[in-house]
Amino acid sequence: MHQPPQISSPTTVRGILPLTLASLGYLLFSYQLVGFKSDQLVLIGLVNGLYYASEQSRKFVMGFSIFIVYWIVFDYMKAFPNYTYNAVHIESLYSLEKKLFGIHFGQSLLTPNEYWLAHRMDSLDIVTGLFYLSWVPIPLLFATYLFFTNRPQFYPFALTFVLVNLLGFVIYYVYPAAPPWYVQLYGFTFHPYTPGNTAGLSHFDQLLGVSVFSSIYAKSSNVFAAMPSLHSSYPVIVLYYGLKNRLGAVNGFFAVIMGGIWFSAVYTSHHYVLDVLAGITCALTGIVLFNRLKKTAWLNAFIQRLVRLTA
Repeated sequence: MHQPPQISSPTTVRGILPLTLASLGYLLFSYQLVGFKSDQLVLIGLVNGLYYASEQSRKFVMGFSIFIVYWIVFDYMKAFPNYTYNAVHIESLYSLEKKLFGIHFGQSLLTPNEYWLAHRMDSLDIVTGLFYLSWVPIPLLFATYLFFTNRPQFYPFALTFVLVNLLGFVIYYVYPAAPPWYVQLYGFTFHPYTPGNTAGLSHFDQLLGVSVFSSIYAKSSNVFAAMPSLHSSYPVIVLYYGLKNRLGAVNGFFAVIMGGIWFSAVYTSHHYVLDVLAGITCALTGIVLFNRLKKTAWLNAFIQRLVRLTA
């Protein structure tokens, strides 16, 4: 029987030095690349706190390092704006959306975003805001559940999550695209330093007297990364692994969240229907690709090592 690899005790130099050097290196590199942000200290504090708190929390943060690496890569995209590599698609995407999914309203043909902008309701503002708030917590909570109940499924889920994101990032750079709210505010003229915008989600903040979304979108890595909608990808991955783990009624909840996020993305003018469909396609492609890669000996061995390391 294989013995799980031993994790160095955090009370020894061998246990302390790697994480300390990694933490300092991350802060210094981040400062040079994207500047100092309080989020970086929060991340370092969280990682170090969990690593030194107990053996179980140390294994937990090591397992979740896959998600931490994703967060760092996403943050670093600010230093390499996709619009410096390829032209941003604004009018062409808007026109295609209207051609394929246009809704006749009076004498006009509107995109679904424009239709809902004209039919906004307070109840939908709140409901769609709640759905949109779940796009990160639900995958992370599900990942936590898998970590503590089915670690051999946790790592495939985490690696699929990262793979889907990497596919999305590649498309961001190959096909930079403006979101619907950009057209509503700026028309078809390209403005490279456009800040993030809450768009329809601002109504959620206003109705509840909070600044949840305004604080989130003030930190946007790139507003010209609407295609594909990774907001729409995440619940697909969650539902897929929920079905694999036979979670029963919980999968019904996941399905509702999935449909709610898809609708919210369009209702709040953050994504076109085309962006949502691209996000769904990206998720399905990542799932299929990972399942094929998982049949290879090297990936299976890598996953098994991760499972043993955090057992």
